[in-house]
Amino acid sequence: MNPWRPYRFPPLLAAQLATQLDAGSAQASAADGFRQGMDLGYGEGYASGESAGKQAGFDAGLAAGREQGRREAMQQVLAQFDGAARPLDAATAAMERCRVDYQSALREDVINLVAKVARQVIRCELTLKPAQILDLVEETLAALPPRAGEVEILLNSEEYQRIRELAPERASRWALRPDSTLAQGECRIRSADSDIDAGCEQRLGACVERLREQLSADSALPLPAGDD
Repeated sequence: MNPWRPYRFPPLLAAQLATQLDAGSAQASAADGFRQGMDLGYGEGYASGESAGKQAGFDAGLAAGREQGRREAMQQVLAQFDGAARPLDAATAAMERCRVDYQSALREDVINLVAKVARQVIRCELTLKPAQILDLVEETLAALPPRAGEVEILLNSEEYQRIRELAPERASRWALRPDSTLAQGECRIRSADSDIDAGCEQRLGACVERLREQLSADSALPLPAGDD
């Protein structure tokens, strides 16, 4: 018996078709695998991005909510503090007004006392030495430009009489005239073109006004800080 059998090769066209079919199947499988990989990657990426976005949005919203709550709580606390402090502010303002009024009244009392004492001193001095009022006349005339014509010195009637009696030599230098309307210590210098008050009261008034301004300036200064 013969062990060999003849073999028939398949037709060349059939082999090529089979090869092409196998290649097409491989390409189709590769395309399907690529699409499946793309779909899977997109799904996983979408899910991951969605989760991360939700977490970021939650964190941002939580931070914004906390900040808004902090601001609103701060505003409420400040409003409550202002409401509680308003009566204290009013009491402080009232105390400050009382302090200012008290200082002003005390300042006026001091000024009035100084003026009263000064008037008493002036009255005593003029009683003892009435001719001193002529010193005021000479001082006033020395500060003014020369005047043509006669200059009259009007004095209180009692002081006029006492000056003529106690200092006749000085009285003779001036044209003294008694004036019953003038108070003690007052005198007026009268000429053809002027009438000047040279008495004690207007001088005292100027001194008192300067004293008032000085005390007002001192009271406006801040108080020194006390020792701890």
